[in-house]
Amino acid sequence: MLMAGFDGLVALLSIPLTVFGAFALVDAFIRREDAFRAADKQTKPFWLIILGIALVVSLIFPLLSFLPIIGLIAIIVYFVDVRPAIKQVGGGGGGRRGGGSSSDGPYGPYNGGR
Repeated sequence: MLMAGFDGLVALLSIPLTVFGAFALVDAFIRREDAFRAADKQTKPFWLIILGIALVVSLIFPLLSFLPIIGLIAIIVYFVDVRPAIKQVGGGGGGRRGGGSSSDGPYGPYNGGR
């Protein structure tokens, strides 16, 4: 009975891992390829392959084996290191709408009190 409850918990934890992996793959897919090179973070095809493998592994293998954990580490690296760097260089998909300046505040451009 205890093992059945544990198996259910592991199954519930594998769902967010799969969703997290799918979101990372879609996010990498919508980013511009030149943004990856500009941010010096490998290439877009490299990250699409890594994140795709991580997603497939999370679907096939149980969560407590080492392969999904390696995939989770790759997904976390993408979200913590690669994605912010790509967004910073203007990698398309998401971000600010309509351009804007770095001096824009929440109510419009900052003009230095003029």
